[in-house]
Amino acid sequence: MAAKDDALVRGEADGRSTSDGTADGAAALKSEMKGSPMDSGEDFDMLDSVDDEDEDPPPLEDAGGGKEEMKDEGAREADGKSSDVTDASPAQAEEWLDVLGNGHLKKKVLEAGNGPDSKPQKGQNVKLFFKMSLSDGTVVEEEPCLSFTLGDGDVIQALDLSVLLMEMNEKAIVHTDAKYAYGGLGSTAPAVPPESPLVLELQLLEATDAPDLELLSPQDKIRLAGQKRERGNMYYQRGDYTFAVNSYGIALQFTESSSKVDVSPEEEEELLDMKVKCLNNIAAAQLKLDHYEAALRSCVSVLAHQPDNIKALFRKGKVLALQGEYAEAIKILKRALKLEPSNKTIHAELSKLVKKHSEQRDIEQAMYKKMLGNPSSTLQKHKAKSSWSFSWKWLFGATAVAIGGVALSVVIAARN
Repeated sequence: MAAKDDALVRGEADGRSTSDGTADGAAALKSEMKGSPMDSGEDFDMLDSVDDEDEDPPPLEDAGGGKEEMKDEGAREADGKSSDVTDASPAQAEEWLDVLGNGHLKKKVLEAGNGPDSKPQKGQNVKLFFKMSLSDGTVVEEEPCLSFTLGDGDVIQALDLSVLLMEMNEKAIVHTDAKYAYGGLGSTAPAVPPESPLVLELQLLEATDAPDLELLSPQDKIRLAGQKRERGNMYYQRGDYTFAVNSYGIALQFTESSSKVDVSPEEEEELLDMKVKCLNNIAAAQLKLDHYEAALRSCVSVLAHQPDNIKALFRKGKVLALQGEYAEAIKILKRALKLEPSNKTIHAELSKLVKKHSEQRDIEQAMYKKMLGNPSSTLQKHKAKSSWSFSWKWLFGATAVAIGGVALSVVIAARN
C-alpha cells in the first residue's frame, strides 16, 4: 500500500492537517500547513530522537468486545421460526472485538488460526490476503499477497493494529472508521472518499523476522530507507507529522546501522546522502510539531556532515528565531544567503528577523530606561547640584579667610 501513496514533490511538499489517525502531537500546530519551499517535507532534501513520537500502540489483547448480530432473515421468513444460536458454527458465534475500546475499530474472526502463539510480533515482516471495501460494498483495493513490516506505519492504522491480533492462517473481517484509515482527506490511490469508513477482509499468510541490518547490502539499505522515507513524505503531506517523524526515523536506522559486508566509497556516499535527506525531513516535521530542540539537533546533525547545506542552515536559523535568539538566527541566515543569494525565501525570512530584532532592542531599551529612570534628567540635576555646592564652598572659604585675617590683625595689635 505504501507504494501507492503519492510521494511529495522534492522540496515543495505542503503540510496539510488531519487524517490516517493523526497522533495527539499534530493537534498542537500553530502555523498554516501551506508553507514555503524551504518548509516542505521532502528533500530539504529528516529524531527528537524518534523516541518522543514513536509510541507503542495501546495494549490490544485485553480490549473488550461487543455483541454479534446473528441474522438469518431468509430462514425466519421461510420457516416462521428464529434461528438457533446453539447450531451456529464457532466462526459465526465469534463476537466482535472492540480493538481500541472506543467502537471505531472492530475485528471479527471468521476462521480461527493456528493458536495464540502464532500471532506475529511488531517489527516482523508479514504477508496476507487483503481486500478493502467501502461501506456500500465497493471494492477499492485487493492484494492476494500484501507484504509490509508490522508496526512501522507502512499501512493504515486499522490494518497495522488488527494484524497484531491475528493468528497465523486466521481469516478475519475488520470494520474501521475513517479516523484509522484515510481520515478527512481521503485518498486518490486507492480511491477512498473523505471520512469514509472501510471494511477489511484479511487472512494472515506469513510472518518472518526482519533481516539483520548489519547483513544487508548497502543497496538494500538504501532501497529500504527510501521506501520508509517515501512513506514519511506521504504522512508529512497529509499533516500527520508524528507518523512522518516515525517513518523518517526508521529510515535513518537503515542508513546509520553498521555493516558486516563490504561497502564501496560510492555506496557510503549514497548512504550519507539518504541520511542527510532523512534528517532534513525530520527537522521539517519537528518544526511543525513545535519540537524546537529536537529540530535543532536534527539540523546540527546535517551540518556536521554538510556544513553548507542550505535547507539545514535555513531551518536552524528559523528554530533559533522561534527560541528568541534573533542575533544568532540572523547570523545563520546571512550565511545561508551568501551561499544562495537568489533564494527569495531566505531573503524574506532574514528581513522579517532583522525587523523583529530591531523591535526587540527598542523594547529592551525602553524597559531599561523605565527601570533606571531618565539618565539625562538625572545628569542635569547632578550638574545643578554640583554648581550650587561649588558656590557655597567658595563663599565659606572666602569668609573663613576674611575672619582669619581679622583675627591675625587683632593678635598682632595686641602684641604691639
